[in-house]
Amino acid sequence: MPEGGHGPWQRWLLLSLLVAAADLATKAWVSSAFRPGDVHVITPFLNLVLWHNPGAAFSFLAGAGGWQRWFFVGVTLVVGAVLLAMLRKSGGNRLLAAALALVLGGAAGNLWDRVTLGHVVDFIQLHAAGYYWPAFNVADSAITVGVALILWDGVRDARAGRAPAQGR
Repeated sequence: MPEGGHGPWQRWLLLSLLVAAADLATKAWVSSAFRPGDVHVITPFLNLVLWHNPGAAFSFLAGAGGWQRWFFVGVTLVVGAVLLAMLRKSGGNRLLAAALALVLGGAAGNLWDRVTLGHVVDFIQLHAAGYYWPAFNVADSAITVGVALILWDGVRDARAGRAPAQGR
């Protein structure tokens, strides 16, 4: 199919859309049902909370005074464009395409929060033996799984002696 045609790579955008929609729907539910700081115990290792994170992962730059909002918006837009280009070139590599779509959908969900709210809504809190993992959301989960799959795809390619990101 020609480079500019409507190839199968565009079908993966549906996965990105589903991830972003699930992320935004769960954030809307938590935001309407909880107040910031509320903790709802679900299991001995899982709480639902409402946390507004103006920073990035692990609250990186959360207290930077506000400029970080637009910095992270810009970074996300650049990364999103790179992900789209990589998705377009993923060829028949379904694992890589799924991974890129997961990361793209997660990035879109968190981007929406950052642009419209000025912070990202986090609500999943894991803990064990008194140690708490920073709260996260569906978008963060999709990004994490997507990155892990990208790494696995690279390992798989290396083991098979192929150059990374070539279509199969």
